[in-house]
Amino acid sequence: MLFNSYVFLLAFLPLVLIVYFLLGRLPERLPLNKAFLVLASFVFYGYNNPSYVPIIAGSILVNYALSQLMLGSERKAVRLPLMLLGLFANLGVLFYFKYHDFFFENMNSAFGLSLALNRVALPLGISFFTFQQLSYVIDSYRKTVPRYNMLDYALFVTFFPQLIAGPIVLHSEIVPQFAAPKNRRLNFDNFAPGLYAFALGLFKKVVVADTFAGAVDAGFAAAQTLNTAEAWFVAVGYTFQLYFDFSGYCDMATGVGLMFNIKLPINFNSPYKSMNIREFWQRWHVTLSRFLTTYIYFPLGGSRKGMARTCVNLMIVFLVSGLWHGAGWLFLLWGLMHGAMSVLYRLTRKRYDALHPALQWMITFGFVVVAWVFFRAASMADALAIVKSMFMMNFGALREGITSAFALPGGFHPGYNALYMLVWYALSLFACLGMRNTYEKAMDFKPTLLNACSTVLLILYCTLSLSNVSVFLYFNF
Repeated sequence: MLFNSYVFLLAFLPLVLIVYFLLGRLPERLPLNKAFLVLASFVFYGYNNPSYVPIIAGSILVNYALSQLMLGSERKAVRLPLMLLGLFANLGVLFYFKYHDFFFENMNSAFGLSLALNRVALPLGISFFTFQQLSYVIDSYRKTVPRYNMLDYALFVTFFPQLIAGPIVLHSEIVPQFAAPKNRRLNFDNFAPGLYAFALGLFKKVVVADTFAGAVDAGFAAAQTLNTAEAWFVAVGYTFQLYFDFSGYCDMATGVGLMFNIKLPINFNSPYKSMNIREFWQRWHVTLSRFLTTYIYFPLGGSRKGMARTCVNLMIVFLVSGLWHGAGWLFLLWGLMHGAMSVLYRLTRKRYDALHPALQWMITFGFVVVAWVFFRAASMADALAIVKSMFMMNFGALREGITSAFALPGGFHPGYNALYMLVWYALSLFACLGMRNTYEKAMDFKPTLLNACSTVLLILYCTLSLSNVSVFLYFNF
């Protein structure tokens, strides 16, 4: 189920909120509100494809059982094989659904084999809930987590606002909040900023990101024939599309969480304000960076074993990040590019930090824009063609397929579409660099008449604009 759909906005969310808080009025010894929320989360997850439900349900049962066995043993010799079994089970399921065909296709191509491909659909959010449960399994081996009951663990994994595209939460961030008695009742101090954050996120997705999507799709479809101006507008357009799409999802997830009195960790913190690539990854997909740092970078030695080892560790982490985002060589190349940029920054940090802040920002943002081309392109040939066009100084007119995405409703003044497009790009850049992000606004939200009216108007406008329901880009990862 999508946040930006009629069924979610007009039926699912209102019904779940009402029933959840009504059940929350029952005695605490009857956690029917939690049970209902787990059931509702399964409905949310399996709405478009019920076959996904047994996958996540089985994953929850296996991981919970392994964790309980590890937490019940004081002997590392017992816990270690259980932890390894958990790693193998989780990564094995992830490999089967996400990487099997990619691996077998390359084996067939390289060695002339005829290995059979699965051709199975990728279950939504499998990368997210797998990493989330891996963190709990590993911490259970370390015995740094409490022994939750099955209901609390299932709610930790399935809580629907963060289930499909994050954030990747830790048990300590979610379970205690659901256990707090005050959070069982509707709290206007949380509900109002939550609804406000949801409205802003919905606007980012439905109005801003989906508008850029039209130009981006047209541009990448004609990757081999773009001139320099078109190539830059398409590349920067995707940079904005992905920003507002993922930012919009994070805002909506945060907003819905607050409506249930649950504060999810920040996952998107104005990344295009970054002055260097390290800062970018401290701001973009914050919880994924946290997971990779905690469970891969630190166990590899982090930065404690010399510069050479640090650089190798960084490359490994970013290659894993690229592979996590998708089974394809372009995703691996994108991860390699960010790893190489991170290593370069680590080696030249003193000289780089001495540069003028404007130059630092231009270098970082320019690199991110170019790297996103490889992330989005359908093939290496298309990616290289766009990047080549960006620097060939072959300027020309913008084709209608790109500018028409920014046309005014009703087809008014189509001759000014290019001008409208420039306005969209300028306003989007200003929003990325000159405005506070939604998380910051929600934290000091004041229930004023202006905020109330703007929230209602945004939701109404976006609801009326849902002619074409589009999935969030991170649903594909």
